Amino acid sequence: MLDLITTATSKDEAERNASVALLPVGSFEQHGDFLPLATDTIIASVIAREIAKTYPVFVLPPITISCSHEHAAWRGTVSISARTLHQVVTDIADSLAASGVHRLVLISGHGGNYILSNVAQEASVEGPRIAVYPHVSDWDRARTHAGLESGRHEDMHAGEIETSILLATYPEIVRQGNETADWTADERPHLLTLGMTAYTKSGVIGRPSLGNSNKGARVLASLMQSFESLLAVLERPG
Repeated sequence: MLDLITTATSKDEAERNASVALLPVGSFEQHGDFLPLATDTIIASVIAREIAKTYPVFVLPPITISCSHEHAAWRGTVSISARTLHQVVTDIADSLAASGVHRLVLISGHGGNYILSNVAQEASVEGPRIAVYPHVSDWDRARTHAGLESGRHEDMHAGEIETSILLATYPEIVRQGNETADWTADERPHLLTLGMTAYTKSGVIGRPSLGNSNKGARVLASLMQSFESLLAVLERPG
């Protein structure tokens, strides 16, 4: 999947002269028995790649390990602290600014990275500097446009939307088993304290059996359209 990592040269980027950079932020965590540990990183990188096909942006390589502490009980999951993620992202933003790129979009592939919202808020007090994308409203719009059958709360992890995006882009990495892996746990009041194991035995919360490549393609197409309004905000003079 070399196509998920930029092969642009410094000369290429100088000629592009992008004012906005994209930083995919994924994770390395369990996604049931049929999706890879790198699922969130792949999805964030796919979104960034698709955006770059339409908009003049500078795509950075992804952050592949982040805050996945709620998945710690499953073998293979690796996390860093929220403090470390905050520092890494702000260091990257500062480095970009030193080279003349003053706007950064964090392409978030993992919902558990709550700290990213705080990073964006802190950095943008004096004007738009950092944004997180997709926003919840962007995901909801994409679900509607793609005709997904499960809602965002029900489809929390390794469910319909993640399976669909991977089937649309890298179907060879989706292993057999998603068809029978549905797991419902709509009531999760103590998730942050107890972790995922309190609500799922398989690591799945959602309905991956509903996933298909057509839905995944439509989700991505919707996200590409939604990005335009964010880019307009970041490129606004001021």
